[in-house]
Amino acid sequence: MFYSIRHITRFRYSGPVHESVMELRMQPRSESGQTLRNFQIATTPRAQLHAYTDHFGNAVYHFNLLRQHTELRIEALSVIEVKDQEPLPPAADTLEWERYNSFNLSSEQYDLLEASQFAKTSPELKRFMLSRDLNAPRGDPLTALRHLNGVIYDAFEYEAGVTQVHSPIAQALDAGRGVCQDFAHIMIAIARHWGMPARYVSGYLFHRLKDKGRSSPDATHAWMETYLPSLGWVGFDPTNNIAAAERHIRVAIGRDYADVPPARGTFKGDVDSELGVAVRVEPTTAPVRHEEFLRVSKPMSAPNKPLSSQQQSYYQQQQQQQQ
Repeated sequence: MFYSIRHITRFRYSGPVHESVMELRMQPRSESGQTLRNFQIATTPRAQLHAYTDHFGNAVYHFNLLRQHTELRIEALSVIEVKDQEPLPPAADTLEWERYNSFNLSSEQYDLLEASQFAKTSPELKRFMLSRDLNAPRGDPLTALRHLNGVIYDAFEYEAGVTQVHSPIAQALDAGRGVCQDFAHIMIAIARHWGMPARYVSGYLFHRLKDKGRSSPDATHAWMETYLPSLGWVGFDPTNNIAAAERHIRVAIGRDYADVPPARGTFKGDVDSELGVAVRVEPTTAPVRHEEFLRVSKPMSAPNKPLSSQQQSYYQQQQQQQQ
């Protein structure tokens, strides 16, 4: 199956902006049954793009736009091939819990057992787990994850605007509603509490009318993955109460949203800003030719932050919440 993806991000300003520094994670990954066939990214006004690979293996593009502007538009176009995936087994091995040890886990997986900025235990999360009998997992790890996926789906209403891009999970827990970003963080935090390495996945979801999904078709999507020693990384989408499969297109992975925002940056200018986002994912035919996209052969360190003497005139760009 081939999908074409068009992702547009537009920043508008109430007055002239003298500089924009941006970091982008919009290039789909080539792994786990999906292969990137085409990718291109362009900005208006035009800027010179540079790239590096972060320590999670995500492709990161960045640029510094020095021209005065009142609008910044970023357009990413992708063609991705996704192969049919084998369905998950009905249950995991009965000895799976015992395999969470130093013989089967790497340092990377141990890091994903720790609390992170948005996926961590809180009094609100403890109350939620107690009320839903989630303090301890039920059955084998795979059965427990399926149960947790369903509990979160049933416990929360999907509603955009209740939480914001930097909202802690306490806000969604108190409101009983939120978006995919919130639900992924809650599921990650609980899985880690159970002793299971868990990570955040930023990407896209192809929506079909027959699926009646709760997430927004015109936005980026987010879900979570948990490591099972006998199966590897398996994905769950608590927003829609499904396992991640062929309709889920992976772009970036990290500990939580803080590691993988599609666009992050600052601008120089004392003005108000407006963020607009459009995403379209459609089935397509195989590309006639496989155009080359930028391949990072020698990763470099992340770009330097603006000098401290200039920081008082830089303002953080708005970021898009994953829905």
